[in-house]
Amino acid sequence: MLERPSAHDDLVDHLVRSTPLRRGEAARVVLDVLAYFDETVEEFVRRRHRELQSRGLANQEIFERITAELPHRAVAPPGLSLRQLRRIVYG
Repeated sequence: MLERPSAHDDLVDHLVRSTPLRRGEAARVVLDVLAYFDETVEEFVRRRHRELQSRGLANQEIFERITAELPHRAVAPPGLSLRQLRRIVYG
């Protein structure tokens, strides 16, 4: 049975050569990184809100932190107000 080549085989091969990761582990890392960068602004805000809330932070601090983090994403989204952040989380 032949495996279908992945669009990212060259990156997986590089990780196998340059790290102690085995091929399956390297492929999972690549997929995880791609999923991270495919995350929309809304998905990021919701995920970070859940993560920070689970650490016991209050909404005021959570939204301030998310506001500070957003410009540092791989593709920086437009600036969002606290009201826009709240609407993403709570609808």
